[in-house]
Amino acid sequence: MAELLRPYAEARPDEPAVTDERGVTTWREFEARVDRLAGALRGLGLDDGDAIAIHSGNRREYFELMAAATHIGLRYVVVNWHWTADELRYVLADSGARAVFSEDAFADVAAEAAVDTPFRVGIGEVPGFRPYEEFLAGGPDGAPAGQVMGWPMIYTSGTTGRPKGVKRRLVTTGAPLETMKLVAESFAQILSIPEGGRSLLVGPVYHSAQWLWSYVMLCAGRSVVMRRSFDPEETLRLIEEHRITNVHLVPTQFVRLLRLDEETRRRYDLSGLAAVWHGAAPCSPEVKRQMIDWFGPILYEYYGSTESSVNTIVSSPEWLERPGTVGRALPTTEIHVLREDGSPAATGERGQLWFRYTSGDDVEYWGDPDKTASVHRDGLFTTGDVGHLDEDGYLFLSDRVIDMIISGGVNIYPAEIEGVLITHPAVRDVAVFGVPDREYGEQVKAAVELEDGHEPSDALEQELIAFSRRSLAGYKAPRSVDFLDALPRTPTGKLYKRLIRDPYWADQGKRI
Repeated sequence: MAELLRPYAEARPDEPAVTDERGVTTWREFEARVDRLAGALRGLGLDDGDAIAIHSGNRREYFELMAAATHIGLRYVVVNWHWTADELRYVLADSGARAVFSEDAFADVAAEAAVDTPFRVGIGEVPGFRPYEEFLAGGPDGAPAGQVMGWPMIYTSGTTGRPKGVKRRLVTTGAPLETMKLVAESFAQILSIPEGGRSLLVGPVYHSAQWLWSYVMLCAGRSVVMRRSFDPEETLRLIEEHRITNVHLVPTQFVRLLRLDEETRRRYDLSGLAAVWHGAAPCSPEVKRQMIDWFGPILYEYYGSTESSVNTIVSSPEWLERPGTVGRALPTTEIHVLREDGSPAATGERGQLWFRYTSGDDVEYWGDPDKTASVHRDGLFTTGDVGHLDEDGYLFLSDRVIDMIISGGVNIYPAEIEGVLITHPAVRDVAVFGVPDREYGEQVKAAVELEDGHEPSDALEQELIAFSRRSLAGYKAPRSVDFLDALPRTPTGKLYKRLIRDPYWADQGKRI
């Protein structure tokens, strides 16, 4: 059985594996800690396919837990640290997590949400939780026997409003660990990340893209430098200091970088960068051109999803020739654009996007066979996006069939927000949707029909926003509320959300 980390620990034992605000962990140290942690997890009686949840900001311990779970066949649930106690409680129960590892920064939420979780470990001081270092020290020395592959379960909200765990059927727990190395090395080559490269993580690792560009690259022997949050000038400093070769950013971060003055930009040497990857949110052509002018033609855009990973890639020169494209399909992916009747759309004709993968049609939603069935057809898979292919196979996105909002690279689903707002006594009907935002791509807006006896006002708008924040993570709360006399619905109750949303996008080139 191949071991995941030992080749790197033997080849460069004293070189950095992971670096965070607390210091540097070498490959030798990282391997030893992961081996001991894997043994400690086995000591809890966890079997192949059991789940643990990681509720923490970006830090070394997060990567240790992912690697240890990968070594011994566990599902590891990467938790959005912005979630409220209610949201976290639901995911812990839905995933069947038998252990939760929570950081002291989120102690109050964890203590309330994880009451029924059998094993609770605190990273830092979390009252009622066993200290992480004590837990790790209880594991045996040496690599655990019988290593098999574990895999992440990343939750993505569904149109029903409750988050859904995404699971890949073919990349299952229990596969030989060597499979993980093959996956990691394949992605490193596809993503142009050189051997011995160094990744910079300045976005939350619970996001599937940030996970791919950091943890999966670590499994391919590329070291990771991480920060808990993004700061524009600090990002430039880290790129220079650590000779970073690749970084994943979202358009919101581009905007903040571009706000730096010329003197600050020139202060840092960025020549070690080989690739700046972006995706996860729409990027305006103006912003992208400015970034290419500054960083050079090393920007690469991709299109993918939590469920399907990376579908397409486009380089800077290709994008400059075809502004707005998200690229051509990877060799492992086929793109099919279908009309509503299921027939193939013509070149240049918009339709729903369906994908076929050489690995098979293997995406499933945890515990939701109906939702799983709804996104599969004859060996194809869809996330509900709409777009078209040009004559050379370049994909252009135009809309989303489902109503998902992407704000600052974060997926937000209106049904969840609508489910909260409709419980307010002043709300008779509500529709939530995305409207243009230059910095974030989209921002959340609610349109509300009021009950009799209530009148529109600025005070009521703020009350509804605050009301939603009490039940939802702050980034999901509407930034603004419009009051309408009535929302447009069919006699059967179907909401014509497009009639409300489209005027906000009338002067935009596309709505994604």
